[in-house]
Amino acid sequence: MRICRHVSRVPPEGRGAVIALGNFDGVHLGHRGVIGRAANRAEHYGAPLGVLSFEPHPIKVLRPEIVAHRLTPFRAKVRRLRECGVEWFFCLPFTRAFAKRSPEEFIESVLGPAGLAPRHLVIGHDFRFGAARAGNHETLGQGGKKFGFDVTTVEAIGNAGEIYSSTRVRDYLKRGEPRLATAILGHMWEVEARVLHGDKRGRDLGYPTANLHFDEHVEPAFGIYAVWAGIVDGSKTEWHPAVASCGVRPTFDGSQLKLEVHLFDFDEDLYGKYLRVAFVNWIRPEERFDSVDDLIKQMDEDCYNARFMLSGSRPPRDMGRTAFNQ
Repeated sequence: MRICRHVSRVPPEGRGAVIALGNFDGVHLGHRGVIGRAANRAEHYGAPLGVLSFEPHPIKVLRPEIVAHRLTPFRAKVRRLRECGVEWFFCLPFTRAFAKRSPEEFIESVLGPAGLAPRHLVIGHDFRFGAARAGNHETLGQGGKKFGFDVTTVEAIGNAGEIYSSTRVRDYLKRGEPRLATAILGHMWEVEARVLHGDKRGRDLGYPTANLHFDEHVEPAFGIYAVWAGIVDGSKTEWHPAVASCGVRPTFDGSQLKLEVHLFDFDEDLYGKYLRVAFVNWIRPEERFDSVDDLIKQMDEDCYNARFMLSGSRPPRDMGRTAFNQ
């Protein structure tokens, strides 16, 4: 998959694609339905498959007072789109000036002959764009007639009467229900971040941990989880069964939210490396213990439960390499 950050720098072979247009936070099963429809059209036309989205998240620009807790920050979104077979990821910079463009200006500058010049656009049923979110599928249809592209709108996708949505995934994670989140995502939810130096208290307790911050990621319910921990090495990821603690460490009067991950049967230096943490199952809520001995006893039980839960699970799969065209 190739990534282009500016319309003016898209090479000729990237123009004329069939493009799925949207934010796609989480790249859940509903999003995959939109991208899948675009893939069908791309195959029909013999055209490349593309996705058009924006960075940073529009909420971060338009409402900076709100923390934009994302299911898939940029690195994770790239990985998920690649899994969908996307060949071109047009990830345009989102600024306040860009947000002020009318829907018609957006269509002409981004989708017109001097822009991406798509063969076909595919959007979700609730897609809105342009200043004041005034643009919709009808606006795109009018632009398509002017600039020579067709538009397909995909109706809401769900199961058992419930629509797949990023909001539902966030709600499940905040309730400590990663399995329900997985059912909507179609894959395990992950946190990916660089391993930071900690206070090494876990090693003193007999359970060394890799320490990560959530940064832009959604903050799930505080507690203990069975997880897969993936050490990122270029385009490859080496997976290990693990147990993770999400919280503030109340036994030690902590206040800063951390994700601490203990990899089973592993004792190598991870500082500075990227770690992917795939959430499999909730074990218990975060607790305050009266003594360190009580905490260690509970950690022994947590590790036993995590190993048991992971015995019937498989880690995420690796996909191919991504090319960047800045």
